[in-house]
Amino acid sequence: MHIPKVLLVNDDPASLLALESLLAPHADGFGYELVKARSGNEALREVLRQDFAVILLDVDMSGMDGFETAAALRSHPRSAALPVIFVTTTDADEQHRLRAYEHGAADYLSAPLVPQVVHAKVGVFVELIRKHQQLQAQAEETRRVNAELRSQRLQDLERANRELELEVAERKQAEQRAHELSTKDALTGLVNRRSLIQHLEHAVASSDRRRSQFALLFLDLDEFKQINDGFGHDVGDELLRQVAARLSAAVRASDVVARLGGDEFVVLIEGKAPAENAARVARKIASAHARPFTIVEHRVHTSTSIGIAVYPHDGASARALMKSADLAMYRAKEERKQNIGNVGGNAGGNAGSNAGGKVDTQGGNIRFFHEEMNRREHEREQWTGELRHALAAGQLDLQYQPQVALASGQVRGVEAQLVWQHPRLGRIGAAAFLPVVQDRGLLERVDSWVMATVCAQAAAWRTGDSPLARARVALNLVAPALGPDLPARLLAEVRRHHLPAGAIVLEISESLLAAHNATVEPLLRQLQGGGVTLALDDFGHSGTSLAACKKLGLDILKIEPGFVRNIGDNAGGTDLVAAIVHLARALSMEVAAIGVDHAHQLAVLATLGCDDWQGALFSAPRTAQELAELLPEVLEPHTIRH
Repeated sequence: MHIPKVLLVNDDPASLLALESLLAPHADGFGYELVKARSGNEALREVLRQDFAVILLDVDMSGMDGFETAAALRSHPRSAALPVIFVTTTDADEQHRLRAYEHGAADYLSAPLVPQVVHAKVGVFVELIRKHQQLQAQAEETRRVNAELRSQRLQDLERANRELELEVAERKQAEQRAHELSTKDALTGLVNRRSLIQHLEHAVASSDRRRSQFALLFLDLDEFKQINDGFGHDVGDELLRQVAARLSAAVRASDVVARLGGDEFVVLIEGKAPAENAARVARKIASAHARPFTIVEHRVHTSTSIGIAVYPHDGASARALMKSADLAMYRAKEERKQNIGNVGGNAGGNAGSNAGGKVDTQGGNIRFFHEEMNRREHEREQWTGELRHALAAGQLDLQYQPQVALASGQVRGVEAQLVWQHPRLGRIGAAAFLPVVQDRGLLERVDSWVMATVCAQAAAWRTGDSPLARARVALNLVAPALGPDLPARLLAEVRRHHLPAGAIVLEISESLLAAHNATVEPLLRQLQGGGVTLALDDFGHSGTSLAACKKLGLDILKIEPGFVRNIGDNAGGTDLVAAIVHLARALSMEVAAIGVDHAHQLAVLATLGCDDWQGALFSAPRTAQELAELLPEVLEPHTIRH
C-alpha cells in the first residue's frame, strides 16, 4: 500500500520550511510523506505525477496566486476532486474567506497556525486516502482469489462499500451541520450575525449598482432581562424562539430576519419603497408583540423597541447603517420609558407620541433614524388613530351629488361622497386623509359603514315621495383592493334593505382595475349577478385598458373632470371627449361626465351624445337632508341653479 502524500505549496522558502517543520513530526508518526512545491505551476506538475491526500496551498503567492492555482487544479480531471486547504499568514476578512470556499476550498487556515489544528485537519484527509487505498487493495485481492472465494469476497466488498458510503454520508451530514452552525442561530434557526453581515454587504453592493435603497430594522425586547431572571432561562429561551417565529411571520419571504445575540434581532428589507415597507413591517411586529406569549403555564407579556435606518441616507456602509438603526432603537426605547413614566408606569396604557417618533405601549415603540421619516410616520399614525376614533364616534358622513340625464333634465341618480366632520379641521373630504391611512382593516371597516349607510339612505328615499324614489345611488370604496368578501358584504346590505336590481352603483377606480385585473373579474360578476351596477370612475386618469372594460362588462363610464375642463379649448379637448363617448358606445356602456361646472361644457356634451352629467352647474355635494330640500326647487321645468 502506497504511503499517503501531502503537498505543501508556498513561494516563500521560509514559510514553506516553517510549514514543513510544523508537519514533519506528525507525518512521521501518522505515516505520510510531505512533498513541497515553490509555485503554482510546480504544484500542478507534481499533481500530474503523483497522488496526494490533500494540498496545503498558500493564498498570497506572486505570479499564480492560490486562487488561480486552485482554479487550475479544479479544471483538470485528475485533480478536480483533490481536497485543498488554503493557508494565509495575513488576517483574512470574511469576503476573502468566502472567495476561498467559492474556489472549492475544503478548509481555510490563517495565521497564527495552531499545530494541533493543522495536524487534525491533515490527518482527516490522510486517513480518508488510506481507507480508499485499503478499499482498492481489498478489491484487488478479491479479483485475485475470485475463483475460490468469489461469493465471500463479494460480500466483504459490499459490506466495505456500505461502510464507506455510510461514512461518506455521515461526513456530508456533519459538513451540512457545520455549515448551518456557521450561518444559523442555534437557538432560533434565524440567520446569525456572521451571515447577516454577508447579506448586508451584498445589499449595499446591489443598492450601489442599482442606485436603490433598502431598510434595516433593529429590534430589542423590552424587559427581557427581568423575564429571564424571573421565569428562568428555559422560559427566556422559549420566548426568543416564539419571538423569532412571530418575526418571520410578519415579513415577506424575501426579507432577511437575523438574531444578533441575546434579545437583539435585525430585519433586512429590500425592494421598492423600503422605508414604507419597513414602517408597515414594524407595525405588524409591534402588533404581534401586543399579544401575550404562552410558555408552559406562564403568560409572558413583552414589547419591542424598533429602530429603522435606510441605506444610503442613514449610513454609507453596512456597519454604519447598523449603528444608525441601533441608535434609532435606543431612542425608541428611551421614548417608551418616558411615555410609560408619563402615564404613571402603566405599561398597558394608551398610546402616546412626540414630535420625534411614535410610541405604542401596547406592542412597542418605532423610531426612524431620519427625522423626516419620523414626521411622516407620526402623521400617518395620527390620521389613522383619528379616523379609527371618527368611525366609532360617528364623525363620518356622506354627501350626495346629483347625476342628471342630459336628454330629460331629470335626476337619475346621486353619487355618495365620504366626508369627515373633523373636530379640529372641520368638514374635510376623503381626498384629504385617505392617501395617508394605510391600515387596510380600518379602511374596510369604513367601506362597510359606507355600504350600510348608502343602502339605508337609498331605501329611505324609495319609501317616501322623494324625487329620488327611483334614483340609483353610487358609492365609492376607500380600501386599496376589492377583498374576496366584498360581494357578500355589499349584497347582504342590498338584500337587508330590500333594494331592487340597479338601485346601487359601485364605482371602481382605474388604478384598482389595473392592479387587480386577474382577481377582480369573478368578484364583479358576483356583484352584477346580485343586481349591482358597475361604473368605471374617472376614466382617463390612469390609462385603463379598453380591453379590460370590455372583458369585465362594466355598465357605466365616467369621464374624468380634467377632460371636461378642457372642453372648448384650442388643444383638442372637445375632440378627446368625443372620442371617449364613441369608445363607450362601442363597448355598450353608458357615459357620464363629471365636474361639469359651466353651461358651455353642458352644451357640448349634449351634442356629443353624453347620457348623464354631474357637477357644480347643477349642485355641489350635499347632505341627504339638504338635497331633499333643494331638489323640488331645482327640478322646476327648464331650471338649472348654480
